[in-house]
Amino acid sequence: MELCLMQRYETKLKKEDKVKVITGKDKGKIGKVLKVDRKKQRVLIENVNLIKRHQRPNAQNRQGGIVETEAPLNWSNVMLMCNKCVKPVRIKMQQLDDGKKVRVCRKCNEQIDA
Repeated sequence: MELCLMQRYETKLKKEDKVKVITGKDKGKIGKVLKVDRKKQRVLIENVNLIKRHQRPNAQNRQGGIVETEAPLNWSNVMLMCNKCVKPVRIKMQQLDDGKKVRVCRKCNEQIDA
């Protein structure tokens, strides 16, 4: 008998969300989420956690050299920004009358999903 040990990790972050880094070397920076990796619990944020990579010449980069790219962060190190509060906030899920679930700011009760 084989057990399925794969867990499903939950996060309320989505692609294109505006987030603020709350810990680490880039604390205080604000950026847009480019990618969410649910299995590894990581998010890739635009212009945050930049690393330098040594890259060999290839078809896209003929010269090669040192290239700066974003590295993923653990999603526990970022908080979603509310558009109305303009602050990092915790969010809750709320069900509308038509049955649709939306994300809501806990401070101002404003809907985050358009």
